[in-house]
Amino acid sequence: MSTSTPPRTADRRVHAARRPAAPGPGRRHPDRPAGSRPRSWFRRLGALPWIAPSVLLILAVVVWPVVEMVRTSLRRIDTSGADLGPAGLDKYRKLFADPRLPDVLTWTAVWTVAVVALTMLISLALAQLFDQRFPGRRITRWALVAPWAASVLMTAIGFRWMLDQVAGVLNRVLLDLGLIDSAEAWTGDAAHAKPWLIAVAVFVSLPFTTYTLLAGLQTVPAEVYEAARADGASRLQTYLRITLPLLRPAFLVALVINLINVFNSFPVIWGMTQGGPNADTATTTVLMYMLRSYDVAESAALSVVNFAAVIVMVLVFLKVSGWKEADR
Repeated sequence: MSTSTPPRTADRRVHAARRPAAPGPGRRHPDRPAGSRPRSWFRRLGALPWIAPSVLLILAVVVWPVVEMVRTSLRRIDTSGADLGPAGLDKYRKLFADPRLPDVLTWTAVWTVAVVALTMLISLALAQLFDQRFPGRRITRWALVAPWAASVLMTAIGFRWMLDQVAGVLNRVLLDLGLIDSAEAWTGDAAHAKPWLIAVAVFVSLPFTTYTLLAGLQTVPAEVYEAARADGASRLQTYLRITLPLLRPAFLVALVINLINVFNSFPVIWGMTQGGPNADTATTTVLMYMLRSYDVAESAALSVVNFAAVIVMVLVFLKVSGWKEADR
């Protein structure tokens, strides 16, 4: 009788000897690269752990206040802060029945358009100036930062003192020069106060806008201008066909941020006139603050209207300006 191992059994033993042993605890699988580990649940989350703090911050700082604002506008809240129950849309009806609202809305639109337009035009000129080389350029750039570094409310109060009818330096200078016969109350009525409010708002908006446009100008390659000069383009043609199109992304960013900031601006008007006299210089943001003294829910209703107006205004602007094309 032959004692030799059957062929199939021998083949199985050979394959078993060649097959790598199952990795035990602490042993690496032979088919897995050195240093790799099994895909854990943490890796399956992808980028979520990294963006989670930002998402939580947005929820806490933006979403939750908006939800509370909408909820408050639908409640009855007395001056002591006690919640007296649901009010439905009564506060919105009361808000739109306020006789001051039409004039406030008109002034808000004029204020926003005037401040943003003047800021963009002056900032564009200043950015072009600071993009050139001239003696003292560094000092003038530093000087432009001053209105930005200082508190906006402090700047507004400083201008209010300067325009004061009794102790204001402006009246003293104009009287000494013989330009006026008597001291003027520059912030005492809306006709005199509104131009000064616009001027101060432009003054505090210039630094950010100028530096944004200056950053955009400095990204334009010098080779583009050299090619334009080689093709015989004039300075005006170069500016209109090269500089402005390449500056468009920075221009749109500055414009959108200015629209939001100016529409929601509070310190300039409150620091100089407190919305007076008789709410004649109040924007919707200032009126919202004035309403909180005797009806918190109505103030919240105006906050909701302001929030919706900003969203619609920005969306319409981005749609009209074709901002997606500017990113290409």
